[in-house]
Amino acid sequence: MIAFFKNESIAWQRRWPWLAEFMAGERDAWVFVVKSSLAMYAAAWLAMWLELEQPATAMITVALVMHPHSGMVLAKSFYRAIGTLCGSLFGLALMSVFPQQRELFLFCMSLWVALCAGGATLYRNFMSYGFVLAGYTAAIVALPAIGNPLNVFDSAVMRVSEVMLGIVVAGVVSDVVLPSRLRNVLRRRLREHFAHFVDFARDSTGGSMARSEMEQAHLRFVRAAVELEDLRASVIFEDPEARARSSRMRLLNQRHMAASTSFQSAHHLINRLQRSGRQNVADALIALYAPIGAALSPETKWRHQPEVLTTRLEACEIELPPLAERLRASLPDAASWLEFDTGAALLRRFASELRDFTSLEASLRGQHMRGTVERVHFRRGNDYAGAAIAVLRTFLTMSALSAMWLLSGWSFGSGAMLLATIFSGLYAAAAHPVIATVKTWCGYALGILAAFVVTFFMLPGSNGFVMLIVASAPLLLIGPYLMTRATLPGLGVGYTLGFVYILALKNPMVYDPEHFLNDAISQLVGLGLTGVAFIFVPAVTGSGWQRRRQLRQLRHQVVLAATGPLEGLLYRFESINRDLFQQVVSFTQPGSDESRSLLAWALSVHECGRALIELRQDLRHSELPAPVHSEVQAAVAAMAQLYEAPSVARWQRAEQAVEQAINATMCNDSHVSCRPVLVQLHLLRSALRDDESALAAYITPAMEPSHAV
Repeated sequence: MIAFFKNESIAWQRRWPWLAEFMAGERDAWVFVVKSSLAMYAAAWLAMWLELEQPATAMITVALVMHPHSGMVLAKSFYRAIGTLCGSLFGLALMSVFPQQRELFLFCMSLWVALCAGGATLYRNFMSYGFVLAGYTAAIVALPAIGNPLNVFDSAVMRVSEVMLGIVVAGVVSDVVLPSRLRNVLRRRLREHFAHFVDFARDSTGGSMARSEMEQAHLRFVRAAVELEDLRASVIFEDPEARARSSRMRLLNQRHMAASTSFQSAHHLINRLQRSGRQNVADALIALYAPIGAALSPETKWRHQPEVLTTRLEACEIELPPLAERLRASLPDAASWLEFDTGAALLRRFASELRDFTSLEASLRGQHMRGTVERVHFRRGNDYAGAAIAVLRTFLTMSALSAMWLLSGWSFGSGAMLLATIFSGLYAAAAHPVIATVKTWCGYALGILAAFVVTFFMLPGSNGFVMLIVASAPLLLIGPYLMTRATLPGLGVGYTLGFVYILALKNPMVYDPEHFLNDAISQLVGLGLTGVAFIFVPAVTGSGWQRRRQLRQLRHQVVLAATGPLEGLLYRFESINRDLFQQVVSFTQPGSDESRSLLAWALSVHECGRALIELRQDLRHSELPAPVHSEVQAAVAAMAQLYEAPSVARWQRAEQAVEQAINATMCNDSHVSCRPVLVQLHLLRSALRDDESALAAYITPAMEPSHAV
């Protein structure tokens, strides 16, 4: 019988795959709804049992931190706890300094909230959320006590207690009731990205790859690197084993990025050789690439087993040098030798980095880890000008509300300020904050209407906590369900916050229609003024102005590669590039001219920046005479100037400087021992003359390079 139903289930899933997908999505959505509702009511009951003033604060905390994956809940809770403590301490300090000076108090409060909103735009994931919390927790603690400063300490203790209670309840429910482990998602993504990269490298042994195909591959590699870092940063809160393996996962991501850059550089060089008529050299490099493809091609069942691939790549590394010597000897002249040496160095580097990548993947999959690994960090590319604009906008919003409150004597002005504080921070880094605010405002208004029905028609006359659940649950469940709908961003959050916040469960409960309506109006006004502020001081996230600045920042990474301290420079360069690229590409239309231009610049920055880092490292260990060393340094400086502000004149200076450095190095009697430097210089010259790269617009006809030996 069980087998029959199982077969029937499989049959209808195959017959109606769209229905199976819909049912799976609905199942996950309702699991989240049930867990969120259970956690909110558990937090409310505990808050009443502990005689806390506002159980609604604990419920709001649960609503804000709940997530389908338990690791996300714990990560969000961690930063919410830190933000709550920091905001509470600041609120206490501010009230202590300005207990009777409302103007100075509100000025400093506005400045604090603005700085927190700016911090929220600089950081990613839930660290950004911690800054938002630090801003509006100060307002939650201090604003209600502005008329009675002596109560501020009690207010801070109560708010922190209610928030911490909500955090604990959300974490426990998420981890115990039908848990969805983020570590499983991370493991699946790690294996998927590993398999994809290995397959792509193996299937590219033909050597020739269209520029558009390489651009799309680069886009996938970038998204994989950023996604894995984001998942790793959250899963460490959920899983002790993941925390123990965190350093290895970071290093694995860095090795994946390094190998992908070497892979791209090698294919760019082969493509350039083919376009320039140097087919014999390109064929020799493709032949040298073949053993790498063979090493990645064991039996089908072993093709994604890192232990097997590591062993085969180690054997491949031994095979490559003698094969390179034979292929080099078959080429006719010194010019071909230099071109081949450049490509051979890239392929050997790729094989070595790929072996390191598979070896580390194998250690991560193992049951037991031995030894330690190098500690690295995934660096982010931050936009400080955008953060400054967020600070200005939030400060103006809070200052305007403060002035309106002081001049009008509005008794419910604190409610408007509180909502403005919350959503100014939440949407400071949003790409379309006005649209998000409008949707949230609509959801908030619907939540208020639902709470009005519950408060004045369902709750009166009911007795006990069970009746509270019966009266409020049918309308409360709407909010968490809407939060699972990706097509309605902001509406579910607004509904849930509006419902719980205006329901205002207290210990004891108070029924006051006049207070309810005044409070509702003030909150809608505060949320509405937040949207108005985003109209007058628009957000920069995703704007053309920000994309242009981020593109300049991306090009500036070549300057970093040319001038930054070499210690840890490679890891910093690789991670910042990808983070910047991911930020910019997220707001460009796929396939558009802007998107293609961005992809072209990203590939050029990766290739030239990595070549400069390798060149500087080789230069450190070379024995070049001082004059030759100076020529090479001049070439490095000229490349940095070109990427800092591209122009035809700077391209010409960079091309001339690289050419002079090549000639000086080749004419030196000891140039054989300094071949690594020469190889990197030749790669730079090849990249400069790439007529399909982002530098194509600046290329001018140049004389054929001399190949003196």
